[in-house]
Amino acid sequence: MMDTQRLPFSHLRILDLTRARSGPTAARQFADWGADVIMIESPDGGDELTGGRHSPDFQNLHRNKRSILLNLKDEGDRAVFLDLVRSADVLLENYRPDVKHRLGIDYETLHAVNPRLVYGSISGFGQDGPNAMRPGIDQIAQGYAGLMSVTGIPGQGPVRAGYAVTDSVAGLYCALGVMTALIDREISGVGRWVRTSLLEAGIALLDFQAARYLAEGVVPGQEGNQHPTGVPMGMFATADGHVNIGAATSATFAKFARVVGRTEWLEDPRFADASARYQSRDALREEIGHALARRTSAEWIADLADEGVPCGPVYGLDEVFADQQVQHLGMTRNATSATRGAQILVSQPIQISGIPFVVRTSAPEAGSDGDAVISALRSGGHS
Repeated sequence: MMDTQRLPFSHLRILDLTRARSGPTAARQFADWGADVIMIESPDGGDELTGGRHSPDFQNLHRNKRSILLNLKDEGDRAVFLDLVRSADVLLENYRPDVKHRLGIDYETLHAVNPRLVYGSISGFGQDGPNAMRPGIDQIAQGYAGLMSVTGIPGQGPVRAGYAVTDSVAGLYCALGVMTALIDREISGVGRWVRTSLLEAGIALLDFQAARYLAEGVVPGQEGNQHPTGVPMGMFATADGHVNIGAATSATFAKFARVVGRTEWLEDPRFADASARYQSRDALREEIGHALARRTSAEWIADLADEGVPCGPVYGLDEVFADQQVQHLGMTRNATSATRGAQILVSQPIQISGIPFVVRTSAPEAGSDGDAVISALRSGGHS
């Protein structure tokens, strides 16, 4: 195991009561950068939503963590849990809002046990309100937050994003909130309750689409693979596939027109500026389609990139991880699992000078660290 003393969060203990994806994503941000993340798992069973303990998904979500089995309804196990709370810096949970109160592990209760504890909660739709007690998962939140209404080809009906977008972003927002509360604790000395939800995270992720509606009353629809406001910006067919191109500014559009050999566009009043190009977007997209059909994606990308026009391939995942830039960035990490053997996991997308990211341990077996954690508690240690 790598020495974690130099890692940014090596001084932190995180109690992870989360399941599925959003909460484990938050916990992984701390585990990957050195925190002692202890997964508190139920003796009754595992996490079915991520395909089982030895699935690639579970392994990727729970690397660099430890595991202890505790039944929070059992008096003895609850005593162990409260001892852990006294030694912890952060607790993360993504129960339905009423469950933590029923178990007696809500923020108010645990704040009384450890006033410095930062308590991070992720729910489906918020901690209170008319729909707070509904069960929330990513698919439901994508529709509820409006993400599906702006995704897909015009006229085909709402489409979900191809990954668990609200789960992932809620986990990241929660981690950011907890880090903010930890910084505040250095001044106030008090732990705070950090709350987010799949619904709130999904709405925040709408960003400029939500801003357009709030500021101007525009209800955005589906634009398929084209940008809803910038023209031309989107995906276009080539002789052998597709490319993404972003040439919405007048300066970039001029470069783009010259590269594709259509300088007459620069004299066409329909394409004279950003507003005109937006009004004539269908005609411009059709002309771009005809122009790009003459050559391959790789040829267009090479020439456009040389002129500083934003462009890129449209990859499948096999092509993503074979790409030389992706390999240069080191977006994979090797790990060894006692059950799966050698495996490859997704790397952190963050680089910090002087602090290399490594997978120190694969996802733990259920309860594999219980003896070590309890022994350290009894001896007054923190390991």
